[in-house]
Amino acid sequence: MRPPPSPSDRPSRLALFARRQKHLLRPLAGLIVLGAVGGAAYLYLQLPGAKEQLAPIRDRLLNKAPLRITALKIDGAQLTSEEAIRNAVGVKVGDPVLNFSVSDARDRLNALPFVDHVTVERHLSGEIDVHITERPPFAVWQHNGHFELIDRQGNKVPDQGMTGKDAEAFTKLPLVVGDGANAPAATLLDALALEPEVRSRMVAAVRVSNRRWNLTLKDGATVLLPEGEEVPAIHRLAKLHATTRLLDRPVVLIDMRLPDRLTIREKPPEPQPDASKPETDAPAAAGAHPGKPAAAPSGQPHSSAPATGSPQ
Repeated sequence: MRPPPSPSDRPSRLALFARRQKHLLRPLAGLIVLGAVGGAAYLYLQLPGAKEQLAPIRDRLLNKAPLRITALKIDGAQLTSEEAIRNAVGVKVGDPVLNFSVSDARDRLNALPFVDHVTVERHLSGEIDVHITERPPFAVWQHNGHFELIDRQGNKVPDQGMTGKDAEAFTKLPLVVGDGANAPAATLLDALALEPEVRSRMVAAVRVSNRRWNLTLKDGATVLLPEGEEVPAIHRLAKLHATTRLLDRPVVLIDMRLPDRLTIREKPPEPQPDASKPETDAPAAAGAHPGKPAAAPSGQPHSSAPATGSPQ
């Protein structure tokens, strides 16, 4: 029978604790080493020129990376061109996935004209999805000699970079003119949209003293709408046109500011030639005898008509 160990041969409590926790000490030591290396790398990157020195190494690692962009899907864009979106994303199919920053692409896309907000997603398959939500312009606002695009709320819509095909789309937008015309424009234009016979004849809606509207028509006539009652006045004007063809008549002004009456100013009649004055003869052609008609060119029929005298 083996004798029991003497107290001096027994391991201490500290040794027993270290032996029991030995499986935890190795990972902890590894974390300490990684933390030290990461901290040193961070401090190094803060030095001037460190990022530039490491850029070639970073590029080589990215080019050797196995993950590549496999597809770039775009949806929701109606006014923004696909080329502008791809340029803002900043990468193309075949580029390394690690070379793509979702936040940077989102910032560039949000800066594009007509973009209200955007969602950018990067998938493990290498596909990048871009969903565009646009803020389409509602009208063109002319004030202080400038033309600006506005949305339904009257807010300015950025138009930088709007050229070519994009710009052509806005020549059909309604025009509102005057200080303060941007904010109340939606109410007026919505009412006009319900009356196409009136809307199709309108060139511009002019805000007067930021209180009421005038409509300028294509034939040069002006419709004076009442303050605060523009919508019912537009419907009334449409009914009058349906029964009397008012907007097809030669008028220069239709005053609807008073609720109980309608004032119409017609165009003055064109002056007629004075029949009491003798008509003047047309000047004789070179080489013709006075009092005789000039000879017509060979092969052309001869015709003569009295010249119309201009009124005095």
